Amino acid sequence: MQRQETKLEQLKQTYERQRIDIRANQTKRESYYQDIKSKKDKVKALETDTQEITTNLESLRSEIGTDLASQLSDGDRLEAENLNKEVQELKRQLIDAVKNRTALESKKNELEYLLHSNLVRRQRELQQQMEEITIEDHEMQLDHVEKELARIKQNIAKASKRLEELSSLISTSTKHLEETINQLEDVKKTERIEKERFEGISKKAEKWTNKSISLQRDIEEYSQKISALGVLPADAFDKYQEIPMKTLWKKLSECNDGLKKYEHVNKKALDQYVNFSQEKEKLMKRKDELDKGHEAIVELMEVLELRKHETIQFTFKQVSHYFSEVFKELVPNGKANLLIRRNLGVDSESQSQSQTSSSGSQSVEHFTGVGIEVSFTGLAAETCEMQQLSGGQKSLVALAMIFAIQKCDPAPFYLFDEIDQALDSQHRTAVANMLRKLAEKAQFITTTFRPELVQSADKFYGVRFRNKVSHIDAISKDEALQFIVGDDD
Repeated sequence: MQRQETKLEQLKQTYERQRIDIRANQTKRESYYQDIKSKKDKVKALETDTQEITTNLESLRSEIGTDLASQLSDGDRLEAENLNKEVQELKRQLIDAVKNRTALESKKNELEYLLHSNLVRRQRELQQQMEEITIEDHEMQLDHVEKELARIKQNIAKASKRLEELSSLISTSTKHLEETINQLEDVKKTERIEKERFEGISKKAEKWTNKSISLQRDIEEYSQKISALGVLPADAFDKYQEIPMKTLWKKLSECNDGLKKYEHVNKKALDQYVNFSQEKEKLMKRKDELDKGHEAIVELMEVLELRKHETIQFTFKQVSHYFSEVFKELVPNGKANLLIRRNLGVDSESQSQSQTSSSGSQSVEHFTGVGIEVSFTGLAAETCEMQQLSGGQKSLVALAMIFAIQKCDPAPFYLFDEIDQALDSQHRTAVANMLRKLAEKAQFITTTFRPELVQSADKFYGVRFRNKVSHIDAISKDEALQFIVGDDD
């Protein structure tokens, strides 16, 4: 029993010491609160000063950006640029100080929240547990309370240390901010002095500008008076340079009296003559250039016209030659010629290629068209023109013309639609042989209902109409012939 009473007394003493420590911590916490409150007041004052400095900086920047700087000398402009750079640097430092202050305030608030939400609340819980503890639980909970108290003291020590660091940082930032404010004040004072100097320079510049305008007006007035006098001799200024002004005014008065007799004379006649003479020379040079250009263009037109005539005649000779050759292959006993028709009369028409070459020197403007004369028997007495031929004969002549053009200017492929419809069997065979021969250098696609073209073809396609729809199928040669025979039936 006495031992328990001794332990109880020891626990009471420990409890009292803890209460004293807790009260001391509370007092310290209150002092921290007071310190934090004073720091907040300082921060608010610094924010107000920062806003005022920012406003002053904006006004200074607006003043620096005025048109007054355009009237400064190079040295003043350089000095103004250096001041602007110093203002920008101080503003950047001010922004950095405000950012550091904001970060420190955030950390301070975190520590306050930790102190109020965790440490103080834990301290109250421990006090309540100390009051509710019984004598039997003292020994069991005493160690736990001492450990918890030591941890709390350690956390308080860390918080106090961190708070001191934050206070030191805030003090450093405040000091730096005050230095920045002092520098800004110095810059503002310097800019005020420069502004007053700029205003003085601006007034002087405005005064000199007005004076310059006045002198310019005087120059224009005297120039008009000089031009009204007309053309002056070359030695006019040297001759009267050393004569006194009174003598000059007297001579001027005499000259004006003498000039009154010639008021009706055009004083600008000499100037106008000189100007018109110069303009005439320019126009003559321009006329020579235009004449040379016209001659060059006419010469080029003649060369192009000659080339056009040569090309037309050469092309006609080629087509005429190949037309006679192809028609001879299609109609072995026949004969065909191309004719150039001219407006010089029938007697002057070219009847053959030799006649065309002999008359090649004639102008193309005399040509009125191209005619065709053919004979299917080879007799000159049976020569016919296109209007006298039958439908099949016209088709054969047209094919001969197409094949002749193909030899002169070949195309990659040709598409024919029932070209053998009006031809007899002999001529269809001749056309098929011609297509077979020309197919070595070009591709021919044709539709037919006759077997002659099918015999000389390489590929075959049948087109059938079923249920109101056309169907195209690749077929063989025998199927194509059967297809044609069936269609004939």
